[in-house]
Amino acid sequence: MTEHKAGAHPRHALAPLLTSPVRLSVVAALAPLDKADFAFVRDLVEVSDSVLSKQVAALEEAGWVTVTKGRVERRPRTWLALTKEGRAVYGRHLDALRAIAGGQGLDTPA
Repeated sequence: MTEHKAGAHPRHALAPLLTSPVRLSVVAALAPLDKADFAFVRDLVEVSDSVLSKQVAALEEAGWVTVTKGRVERRPRTWLALTKEGRAVYGRHLDALRAIAGGQGLDTPA
């Protein structure tokens, strides 16, 4: 029987907050952009305003997303952006998913 090193499986690098499909989708939508309009993200992720607002609040509380409010002409706007920490966490999460999908961390019998 092979002994496992504690924490060696790539799943330990997953960010629990990003195991939510909506939060992962929001972060993935923001990753290639400097910032994005709330409505753009809402439509891209295909959720309601209230669902997006709740998920963004969780990401903001974690320090991974910033929310900036302003106006364009007379219309109120809300912009979302990933923080440096948010980008780093997202990158590690993707690396862990790739490692899991690639079978890393699995012991194969000799």
